[in-house]
Amino acid sequence: MEGLEALDRLSSQEVVVMFLGLGILLALARVLGELVKRLTLPAVVGEISGGIILGPTVFGKLAPSMSQFIFPAQGGNAILLDGLATMSISLFLLLAGMEINLSTVWKQGKTVLRVGTLGLLIPFSLGFAAALYAPDWLGFEENGHHLAFALFLATVLSVTALPVIAKILMDLDLYRSDLGMVIVAAAVLGDLIGWIIFALILGMVDTGHSQGHGSLATIVSVIGFAAAMLTVGRRWIHWVLPWISTHAGWPGGVLGFAMSLSLLAAAFTEWIGVHAIFGSFLVGVAIGDSPHFREQTRTTLHEFISFIFAPL
Repeated sequence: MEGLEALDRLSSQEVVVMFLGLGILLALARVLGELVKRLTLPAVVGEISGGIILGPTVFGKLAPSMSQFIFPAQGGNAILLDGLATMSISLFLLLAGMEINLSTVWKQGKTVLRVGTLGLLIPFSLGFAAALYAPDWLGFEENGHHLAFALFLATVLSVTALPVIAKILMDLDLYRSDLGMVIVAAAVLGDLIGWIIFALILGMVDTGHSQGHGSLATIVSVIGFAAAMLTVGRRWIHWVLPWISTHAGWPGGVLGFAMSLSLLAAAFTEWIGVHAIFGSFLVGVAIGDSPHFREQTRTTLHEFISFIFAPL
């Protein structure tokens, strides 16, 4: 019985490993981030380099036993780090959404549509053709679903690393520019289409990972959620923010509201079969568009997430 109970929580040693690993990871990411900034490079380059150094590529090769101890591949600590990484990415996309200027995005709508469509179609077409006509070179198994394999490879090649794109633009102080808005909006459009295609692939191979939702339900849900959040959701947030500022401690009340709503939206989009980051991003867009969201609150949230969660 005691053995079963022990599986429900981290042991004392695992707690030590948790704090040790997170402390080392955050410290190295921040140090390398500051170093590369002196070379006029985005801080995210140093932060990613820190992850490579502490990962299996460097640290895992030079000191495999120590690497396995601090950053285990299995067990409670591995699950915890994976969950924390997912939450960190989602919170960073909340911040990225807050910096979106919707009026600029609507104004650049045609450009965003062209860039997003071409940015998706070109790598998708190349990946699909390669997987369709040379599947053996790309690891296709003989008894596999050929069309699903081709669509999967094409989708993997066409979706973007949205958090990294956003972080690079922020580090270079280009995020709020017209160019930055086009890049981010096009990346979001391409990724949404990519994740919808991925939901279709899951339906084709019937792996059971779609949480009980069909592909059509996923498409309708994500489009409906995005439309609702950018219309009714925006108006509701615009109405409720002054009430929260009046009846709750400032800025803690607004910060708690923003992060809670972000996590709930992340849970919803993950549940319907689209990555959690899209829920957080849409909440960020809706909150950041309200004039009742004070600049000081935005700055506080920016510093907390950018320097703690984003490097992790």
